[in-house]
Amino acid sequence: MYCVGDKVVHPMHGAGIIKDIKKIILGGVEREYYVVCFAVGNMVSDIPVSGCEKIGIRDVISRDEAKKVLEYFRDSEVGDDINWNKRQRENMVKLKSGDIYQVVVVLKELMCREKRKGLSTSERKTLSSARQIVLSELILSGVADETDIELILEDTVAETVGL
Repeated sequence: MYCVGDKVVHPMHGAGIIKDIKKIILGGVEREYYVVCFAVGNMVSDIPVSGCEKIGIRDVISRDEAKKVLEYFRDSEVGDDINWNKRQRENMVKLKSGDIYQVVVVLKELMCREKRKGLSTSERKTLSSARQIVLSELILSGVADETDIELILEDTVAETVGL
């Protein structure tokens, strides 16, 4: 069980801080919920304590691990062109996995594709989600602030696509 002040990651919303634990009665049943304030996007969400494992809630990575994630972003290869529909399905599976390394791959590939060719509406939404997930976790890991992380990501993509 987490406590107020703990930093956690939601697979689809990114990282946030538990601001409160409250009890809510639904259908005559009292349940505990974490009130999580997410680091990027000004979103607040109630997450059922009993459903955290099923949802995939986990601890935020350490600062050292965040450095490895940024290195992985820099060094990862951008995938070959495949059918956009198949690519979108695969990207959604990676996002839902909750694995920061898989999300980083999605982020880099979509950022590069956006620079080279542009993105479909669904891919732009996926890019936005991937960016929010990665940024929020890296910010809460303490590796750098949002502006510095954005610069690192943009510089890496510019180098990758040859700009």
